[in-house]
Amino acid sequence: MSKFVHLHIHSEFSLLDGANRIKDLPVRAKELGMDAMAITDHGVMYGAIDFYKACKKEGIKPIIGCEVYVAPRSRFDKEPNIDNKYNHLIILAKNNQGYKNLSKLVSLGFTEGYYYKPRIDLEILEKYHEGLIVLSGCLAGSVNQALLNGNYEKAEEIALWHKRVFGEDYYIEIQNNGIKEQVLANQRLIELARKLDIPLVATNDAHYLKKEDAYNHEVLLCIQTGKRMSDADRMRFDTDELYVKSPEEMAEYFKAFPDAIENTVKIAEKCNVEFEFGHTILPNYDVPPEYPTHFDFFKKLCDDGIKKRYGENPSKEIIDRAEYEISVIKKMGYVDYFLIVWDFIHYAKTHGISVGPRTWFWCRFYNCICN
Repeated sequence: MSKFVHLHIHSEFSLLDGANRIKDLPVRAKELGMDAMAITDHGVMYGAIDFYKACKKEGIKPIIGCEVYVAPRSRFDKEPNIDNKYNHLIILAKNNQGYKNLSKLVSLGFTEGYYYKPRIDLEILEKYHEGLIVLSGCLAGSVNQALLNGNYEKAEEIALWHKRVFGEDYYIEIQNNGIKEQVLANQRLIELARKLDIPLVATNDAHYLKKEDAYNHEVLLCIQTGKRMSDADRMRFDTDELYVKSPEEMAEYFKAFPDAIENTVKIAEKCNVEFEFGHTILPNYDVPPEYPTHFDFFKKLCDDGIKKRYGENPSKEIIDRAEYEISVIKKMGYVDYFLIVWDFIHYAKTHGISVGPRTWFWCRFYNCICN
């Protein structure tokens, strides 16, 4: 493992905020002598699979994460001028269970917490904490905001809550990004981490690949906010340091805190999400106990449906066609798929619930097995 790993990186899926192309990130990591890298887009995980594949292609260990938005109160609260504010938090998946939990959190951010942004809250963060590593976040993180506002007690309270929930998998994040508020925040964050015995971790919140790409990122921000580059009041970061820095650059800036660099490697070693491709993954369908296999139950439903529609002695043509269709479904591994779809369509039709248009593939067989 290299001596530094980037754990806070935005791709093009941080819409109009990330100027990194997924295909370029692992290539750059390899050029800089790193062998692992994370993806942490704002509020979404759309790029996770592409990033995973791109990293594997280049021999880089992929770390799947997200920079989530945390609601100031409950995710269900959506009051103007209060709940449109939010804090950032970095979450990384340690293993496949962590990936499932992170996916759940991100989904709930949209389905339950969406208000300007897809937001989670502390309730579901605690509920789905298994298999996750949490970093305290950038200047928009709740710990940073409390410290910059002079509320040290609040910062301690927030940090201790996360430490209680995540234990040794919670880290205070410090950055080298050229923003003047970050220098002050780093001092206070380091003091807080030492006082509460919480490990430090160094990141760089990389929004673009190289230093010279800072201009491209500013253009993206203008598009996002409806401004022109000539507008004096346009949103900007006032820095060209938000790029994928080399291990040497990061180590030089944080040479007084080598543990913050070392912990990036330790975190990378903890993260081992593995995706399998090439086969269909379906939920298990529980068949009645008297049927030895799923196929036996599926065949029984088909036989019953054929008899219902064509009588006790259907023609050879109907039997041959049914056997052919059943064999194709079995060969393709779609028995469980058909049972699952049959289950909810059958429930809907027997409870007076309208059923919408179906794909031609399902429609061909539906009438034979749905009673």
